[in-house]
Amino acid sequence: MNNNLPTKADLPSKAQLLKSTIIAIAIATVILITAVLPAEFGIDPTGIGKLIGLSKMGEIKTSLAKDAATERATEKATKAQMLTVLKTKEVVSTKEADPKVKANLRKDSMTVTLRPDEATEIKLAMKKGEQVNFVWKSDNGRANFDTHGDSQTLNINYHNYKKGSLVGDEGMLEAAFDGHHGWFWRNRTAGVMNITLEVSGEYSDMKRVM
Repeated sequence: MNNNLPTKADLPSKAQLLKSTIIAIAIATVILITAVLPAEFGIDPTGIGKLIGLSKMGEIKTSLAKDAATERATEKATKAQMLTVLKTKEVVSTKEADPKVKANLRKDSMTVTLRPDEATEIKLAMKKGEQVNFVWKSDNGRANFDTHGDSQTLNINYHNYKKGSLVGDEGMLEAAFDGHHGWFWRNRTAGVMNITLEVSGEYSDMKRVM
C-alpha cells in the first residue's frame, strides 16, 4: 500500500506497444527463418543456416526421420505379409485335416478310334462314393454304349449304370463300390468313329481296357 503507483507518463502508449509487438514478431520471424527452419527441417532460404552449421543439423534430423518412417512402413508390411502367410497355412491345414475335403482330384482326356463294328472300353479306378464328372462325344453319329462297373475283389462282374445309343453323353458318375467304373462303346456305323472322353473328379487311375 505504500508503493507509489505509476503515472500515465510512466506507462507505454498504444503506439509504443504496437511498435514493440511488431519488433518482437520481426525478431521471431528472423529467428525462425535463420535458425529454426535450418536446424529442425534443413530448410535454409537465406543461406545463414549453412554458414553457421545449422542446415547440416536439420538435414541429419530430416534424414533420420525419413529412415524411421521407412523402417516403420517396412515393419508394418512385413507383419502384414507374415499374417497373410499364417492365414494361408491355417486354411491349408484345415483343408488337409477336414475329411470332407476331396483330396484325390484328377482331370484326364482320352480319344479312341473305332472302325466299323469295333468296340473299346475305358475304366476308372474308384472307391465307393467317389464321384467324377464326365463328357463323351462321337464325331460320326450314334455309338452304342454301356456305362457300368466291376470289382474282382468283391466278385462283381457287372453293375449297370446306364446304356443306350447316343452321339454323346455327360453327367456325374458315382462309384457304387470299390472297383473299376467306366464306359463301353461299339461303332455300329459304316465309317470310322472317334470318341473323346473327358473326366474330372475322384479316381486313382484311368486306362483303356480293350
